[in-house]
Amino acid sequence: MKKLKLLALAVVIGTASLFAKNEVPDIPVKEIRTQVVDLFETPNFIVEKDYNLNIIFTFNSEGEIVVHSVYSIDKDNRKIDKDVLNYIYKTMDHKMIQTPGELNRAFKLPLKLKQQ
Repeated sequence: MKKLKLLALAVVIGTASLFAKNEVPDIPVKEIRTQVVDLFETPNFIVEKDYNLNIIFTFNSEGEIVVHSVYSIDKDNRKIDKDVLNYIYKTMDHKMIQTPGELNRAFKLPLKLKQQ
């Protein structure tokens, strides 16, 4: 009887592992950063001042980038131009990269925009 219970337990555990959720492998942050930076092209507007920004983003269940916030790390220059914000959101939000990161893990991307 004990052997039957152990066999049943082994079958249940073995079967349950077949239906386990597939997790995204731990992809190096540097690789994700490189792929996200490749999305950016030269802006089609004039950048009037230098910006040091941080972009907080995650990946959704489809592997798309979801931008949560963009903020300036300059103490003197907290206000971000609307064109700059639109540029970042249009470039990143709901875009796919080759190897997305973990679902709902927050990433921080530093970005510098130079005055033209």
